[in-house]
This record gives sequence, structure tokens and C-alpha cells, in this order.
Amino acid sequence: MDLLNAVEHARVLDLSQPMRRGMPQSPNHPPFRMALERRHGDMVRADGGSAANEIIVTGGHVGTHVDALAHVSQDGLLHGGRDPGASHEGFAELGIDDFVPYVGRCLLLDVAAVNGTDVLPPGYEITPGDLEKASASLDLRPGDALLIGTGWSRRWHEREAFIGRAAGVPGPGEAAGRWLAERRPRIVGGETIAFEHLAPGAGHATLPVHRIMLVESGINIVETMRLAPLLDTGVREFLLVLNPLLIVGATGAPVRPLAVLPDA
Repeated sequence: MDLLNAVEHARVLDLSQPMRRGMPQSPNHPPFRMALERRHGDMVRADGGSAANEIIVTGGHVGTHVDALAHVSQDGLLHGGRDPGASHEGFAELGIDDFVPYVGRCLLLDVAAVNGTDVLPPGYEITPGDLEKASASLDLRPGDALLIGTGWSRRWHEREAFIGRAAGVPGPGEAAGRWLAERRPRIVGGETIAFEHLAPGAGHATLPVHRIMLVESGINIVETMRLAPLLDTGVREFLLVLNPLLIVGATGAPVRPLAVLPDA
């Protein structure tokens, strides 16, 4: 098959961050916890065999994850003017189970590079001008996935700096959010825990880009991506495979995005 031949020698990059207790995350969500529920030797079968297993507790917006459209409301309404109408069992509409798996074209807008750095400064607000420069050589088409490279995933192991409570986090401001939405992508994503410009000391007080994407435009967001290895390749157009966990009624779910790069 031509499709199999096309990917046979392709390079695949995992764009997810490893999930472990204590990893950087938004203070708005329950933390990730994993513990072995049964260790080898706790129960031994008659033939000498033994199995271990774990219990995992996590919020849907912890680690690399996809935001469902039900994640954010504005003035009490979800995307399309829908009433949230949720129960404790989740959302009947616009939950992550409504997300159609994405296998398609993806463009990486390396804003860090056009600003002459590997990592944007804390609290840097990405503007439409930044996005124009980063996309100058790319052909943006409706339905694409658009990722913003800030280099912030290079700071993943600096927990407090990555979260940015004091110094802030680089990301798109409201004007940049509107610039992205006008290109009508299917998905947007980035390296930070909130796909937003977070000013020093402001935290998650307001999240206008979430409103623009999820409520006004119906565009899903991927957050906390590990883009550093991809940024280092210099490849800016590739195939993205994105399929979050199918959790019925959830406002988001962990995902392991795969970038399929052309054969070098």
C-alpha cells in the first residue's frame, strides 16, 4: 500500500510529557497520583507466578492533554450557545468523547526562533506579528493543526519556573488567539500548561484564548506538549496523530501525540 510505504521509513516523535507524581501542572486541577496497588509477591499463584498492578488518580487536564469544548463556558453557555447541562457523570455533549481522532497535516509556528532564542522569556505575550513571522514560509489551510513553539518544554524539569506563578509564562495573548482562530484550524496546541499568555503574578485569573478557541470557535486545545525535540529538527510541516483517551463526558483527557516526520 502507498500509505504504508510512505510511513515505513518515517521518523516518529512522541510529543507527550512523562506522567509522574509531582510533575508541573495547573493548580486548578487534581494532581496526578500513581501507586502500586499490588506488588510482586503480595499474591503468588500455585505455579509461582505473580503480577503487579497500580491505581492511577488524575485530573483530565494534567500532563499532555486535549481540552474538550465542554471545558470552558462563557456567561453560562458552551460552544454553540449550548446549556452546560452536566451531571456528576459528565457532559452529554461536547465532552472529550465527542472529539474525532485527528490524523492530518500539522504546522509548527516556531515563535521562539523568530525571536532569536530557544526559549521565550517568562511572561512573553505572543502577538499576531510573531505568528505572521513564524508562519511566513508555511501554507496555513483550514482544518490544519497549528502548534506554537515557545521552547517552554525545555524547562519541564524546573517545576516552579514551568508553572510560572511568579514570573509568568509565554503564550498567545487575546489578539494572537483571534489571529489563530481566523485561520480556522481544527486544533491548536503548545508547550505550556495553559495555552495562554500568563503575566507575572497573574496566574490563571483570566483565560481569553480558551474562550476564543473552545467557546467562540469550537477549536480544541492541546496543552503541555513536549515540542523541544521537534523544534530541534527544523521540520515545520508533518503528520500529527492525536487521539485522547475516550472518557465519556469528560472535559479533557490525557493524550500521547505523535509527529510523523518525512523520511530524512
